[in-house]
Amino acid sequence: QVQLVERGGGLVQAGGSLTLSCAASGRTYNVYSMAWFRQAPGKEREIVAGISPFGGTTYYADSVKGRFTISRDAKNMVYLQMNSLKPEDTAVYYCAADRRMTIDRNAYDYWGQGTQVTVSS
Repeated sequence: QVQLVERGGGLVQAGGSLTLSCAASGRTYNVYSMAWFRQAPGKEREIVAGISPFGGTTYYADSVKGRFTISRDAKNMVYLQMNSLKPEDTAVYYCAADRRMTIDRNAYDYWGQGTQVTVSS
């Protein structure tokens, strides 16, 4: 079992930055790939970024490449550094864990409760 708790959402102006964090509990944290997804009103949940168990491989959606950075530490934290934020980045952001590194949201076994990010124009 892995429990995930996100922090760091909020309201920011376009062009600004936010850092989201996700605290994972559970003894097998390091065997899981971690990912950030987001869901805007009326839209499907989509992957934003993913990172392999020891951080050697990362994935980014085209819409955030060059602006967002995913990272993780060896203990239990995953981060999403978001720069140059745009109004279209407004969504609820979710942390997720799975034993495979995949962009398929249906594959993820564990989810956090989500944190709201709102970017004003």
